[in-house]
Amino acid sequence: MEHEVHDLDALQGAYKAAVELWIGAIRDEEALASVNHSVAEVDKWEAAGFREEELRGKAKKAKAKYEDALRQKLFGIDES
Repeated sequence: MEHEVHDLDALQGAYKAAVELWIGAIRDEEALASVNHSVAEVDKWEAAGFREEELRGKAKKAKAKYEDALRQKLFGIDES
């Protein structure tokens, strides 16, 4: 039981960390959208958008792993 809680805590922590990185990427993209744009700045803004999408995907995957583990623990449902 203690091992299961540790695993859930680790998955929850990984999900929360991924969301925090995603939030940072959103803020970075927003900051770049708020300035006067030269070609170089537009390139940075576009790159920030790609980074935000990448980190969103990682957060979604971490969330799915955490949700699957919770379903397994609480309901005995294996989503694998």
